[in-house]
Amino acid sequence: MGVRDLLQTLAEAVVERPEDVNVKESEEDGAIVLELTVNSEDYGRVIGREGRTANAIRTVVKAAASDDRKVFVDIVE
Repeated sequence: MGVRDLLQTLAEAVVERPEDVNVKESEEDGAIVLELTVNSEDYGRVIGREGRTANAIRTVVKAAASDDRKVFVDIVE
């Protein structure tokens, strides 16, 4: 499972509308950039209280990156 698939799975577990979860992967300056889009009603669930859920998701995805490349997770409204 790649980091993109991991982010997709984690986000789908958190939201009420998993069919609206979309992850777009790109590369910038050798780093992997993952853009997460969810339904507008689920946005607060992904961010969490004081950003705790978002930080936890970012931590897990970065830890799962097998190589030494940096991974950035952007949560897009």
